[in-house]
Amino acid sequence: MDILVTNDDGIHAEGLRALRRALRPLGNLTVIAPDREQSAASHALTLHRPLRIKKVEEGVLSVDGTPTDCVLLGVHGFSKRKPGLVVSGINHGPNMGNDTSYSGTVAAAIEGTFLGIPSVAISLATWNSASFEPAGAVVHDLIKAFLAHGLGEGTCLNVNIPPIARSEMKGVRVTRLGKRVYRDVIVEKTDPRGKAYYWIGGEEPTWEEDELSDFNAVSERYVSVTPLSLELTDYKAVVDMESWGLTLDRTV
Repeated sequence: MDILVTNDDGIHAEGLRALRRALRPLGNLTVIAPDREQSAASHALTLHRPLRIKKVEEGVLSVDGTPTDCVLLGVHGFSKRKPGLVVSGINHGPNMGNDTSYSGTVAAAIEGTFLGIPSVAISLATWNSASFEPAGAVVHDLIKAFLAHGLGEGTCLNVNIPPIARSEMKGVRVTRLGKRVYRDVIVEKTDPRGKAYYWIGGEEPTWEEDELSDFNAVSERYVSVTPLSLELTDYKAVVDMESWGLTLDRTV
């Protein structure tokens, strides 16, 4: 099994090292990751400048671009054959609920799925300092189980692991995305030259109570596995809107 590994925390991130250790017994790894942190990069592509690639060690490359760039380069530029799996992570911080739309970690997995490769995004659900070793052990077992059951080419899985010892984890739940309660604010400051600048900030996010959600699973010390659908069409709305009789105004 050829496995393409990436992340959005950068090539030197502790979570990436833990992921490599977890996956090494399961296949042939190619690591292509951003040369710096790209958190909240979402599905951005670098189109208006060339990308620079640096060999870190054998089978490990850094890219001065986004996680999505890394997957495209890995699949179309640097893999001798199409990978059988894309794994993105282990992200330092949760990627749950609505926040998956901002996540570079999840975007890398989505890009792999777009390219016809089963893909998994993995996050350690804390912003605080924590060991990645328990999460690495969980990743090894989960990926081994995923491969044993077989993953179709349209598969995209989002995994969030609680930041606790392996012995304290209660198990695995298959979940749905939760709904975040937003309390974002814009903070305006003035630089030494008298010009205004802005920070996007706010309080720690909270979540709507939902016993089937990823957030609830992690808060109850379960590993959350959420299968993501990349079909964005609202088919009910298609049927409803067809009855509206929409037309163009021919008098214009």
